[in-house]
Amino acid sequence: MLALPQAVQAQNLFAPAVRVNDAVVTNYELRQRITFLRLLRQPGDIEAEALKGLVDDRLRAQAAGIAGITVSDAQIAAGMNEFAGRAQLTGEQLIAAIAQEGVAEETFRDFVSSGIAWRELIGGRYAPRVQITEAEIDRALALSSGSGGVRVLLSEIIIPAPPEQIAQARAQAQRISRTVSTQAGFAAQARSVSASQSRGRGGRIDWLPIGNLPPAIRSQILALSPGGITAPIEVPNAIALFMLRAIEETDAAEAEVVSVEYARYMIPGGRSAAALAEATKITNRIDSCDDLYGVNLDQDRSRLQRDTLAIADVPDDIALELARLDDNEVSTNLTVQTENGPELVLLMLCGRVNAVVEDASREDIRAQLRQQRLSSYADSLLAELRADATIIYE
Repeated sequence: MLALPQAVQAQNLFAPAVRVNDAVVTNYELRQRITFLRLLRQPGDIEAEALKGLVDDRLRAQAAGIAGITVSDAQIAAGMNEFAGRAQLTGEQLIAAIAQEGVAEETFRDFVSSGIAWRELIGGRYAPRVQITEAEIDRALALSSGSGGVRVLLSEIIIPAPPEQIAQARAQAQRISRTVSTQAGFAAQARSVSASQSRGRGGRIDWLPIGNLPPAIRSQILALSPGGITAPIEVPNAIALFMLRAIEETDAAEAEVVSVEYARYMIPGGRSAAALAEATKITNRIDSCDDLYGVNLDQDRSRLQRDTLAIADVPDDIALELARLDDNEVSTNLTVQTENGPELVLLMLCGRVNAVVEDASREDIRAQLRQQRLSSYADSLLAELRADATIIYE
C-alpha cells in the first residue's frame, strides 16, 4: 500500500480534521482522499490538495442541499463509469483497483456525487445567464484556426496567503472583487496590498498572448469585458485577482500552449540582497536552460530542477510567471520556504509546445465557451462560499 504521512497515521481516524460550518471532515476521510489522489497521480502537494478538496466538497454539498438538489444512485453509477472510462476501465474495475490500495468504494462515490450535485447547482443557477454572442464565437474561431491571435492587457493583485492567513486573504480578495469597479480603484488596491513586483505600477502587466495563460485563468479572462475583474484565484501561498484592461486581436497566428519546459534554480536567502545579487550574476552568465547545469556543477544537485509539464499541471504561481516570459528569459519574482529557510527561485522558460489546431464548428465553439463561462461562475461561487464559511482546522 501507499505510505501515508506519519502525522495522519497517528491521528484518531474518526476525530475531526477540519470543521466546515456545521459539517465535519474526519481524519479517516482525509487519509482516504490522500491515498485516492496518489492513485490518480495528482500533481502538487497531495496532502494540501486532499484537505482543500474535502473542504470544498463540504461547501459544495451544503450549497446543493440548500438548493434542494439530490443525486440518485443511477446518476452516481453513471458518473463513476464515466470517470473510470478515462482510464479505459468500468466503474466496477476501478473500484476493485483502488480497493487493493485500501481506498473504500464510498470514497469514490462521495468524490463523484459531490461533482454531480455541484454541476447541477451551477447549471440550474447560472446557465440562463450564459449568452454567447456571435462576436465571441468569431474571436474564438480566429484564435483556434491559427489565422490570428488574441492578446490581453491585464492588471494583477497578488495577496500573500500562507496557510495561517488563507481565510483572511480570501475575504480580502472577495471584498476587492465585489467592491472595486474602476482601473484607478484596482491600481490603488494593488499598491496597497499586492505582493507582486508590479505593485509599484498599480498592478499593470504588459500585453500577454492569451494562449500563454493557465487554462483556469484564461477561461476567467475570456469571460470578462474590459474593466471586469476575475473571481479570486488561489495559487500556492497567494490569492490572485486580475482586471482586464483591454483585449486585442492580432494578425499573427497564435496556437494554444499545451505544455511548457522550464527550469528552477534555488538560491538560499529568499529576497535578500545577497540572493538577488547572485541571481543577477547567474542571469548574466546564461543564455539557455542548458547553461544552468554548468552553474550548478559544484552545487547540491537538488538546487536545479527542470520539468516538462502539461500547462494545466504547472503550479499556477509558476504558470503566471512563465506566461510573461519568452524562451530563455528569466524571472526572479518567486520565493519558496524550505526546511533550510527561504530560497529565491530563478525561473527560466526553456520552451513551449503548441497544440495542433483542428477545425471546429461554431456549435462546438459555443459549447466550449458556455462551459468556460459556467466554470468561471462556479469558481466565483466557491470563493464566495469559502469567504463566508466558518472553517476550523483541528
